[in-house]
Amino acid sequence: MSHVKESIEVDVPVRTAYDQWTQFESFPAFMDGVERIEQRTDTLTHWVTKIAGVEREFDAEITEQVPDRKVAWVTVGGSTEQSGVVTFEPIDPTHTQVTLMMDFEPEGMAENIGDKAGFVDRRVKGDLTRFKHFIEDRGTPTGEWRGRI
Repeated sequence: MSHVKESIEVDVPVRTAYDQWTQFESFPAFMDGVERIEQRTDTLTHWVTKIAGVEREFDAEITEQVPDRKVAWVTVGGSTEQSGVVTFEPIDPTHTQVTLMMDFEPEGMAENIGDKAGFVDRRVKGDLTRFKHFIEDRGTPTGEWRGRI
């Protein structure tokens, strides 16, 4: 099992950053390799990804969601094994630290080599940077979900 942890400061209040993160169907706008996400229930999402020419589909279950604090998930079914949590820490009233921690199981030789070469760390860092630009440019979230899981 491999582990990645990246953080970024975004220039929006914690509620704005959190609310945008709950809009899973918007992830393709800032996550490289994510083709589509469908929110099927409050706790289940279906992902379609294409990374380095390899397309995958899998479901992810939200295991914990606390407004303005965190969203945790684990994949279910399929061949992709992944779990993670994204946390939101207010720095001050207009700035938030977003931290993404993820555990995953690389599949095959190419993914293992890519993991050891830091490919996943760079991808996550890039996704967080694009999230920062996405939410800062908008200034407001595309929607919100304030429920607790």
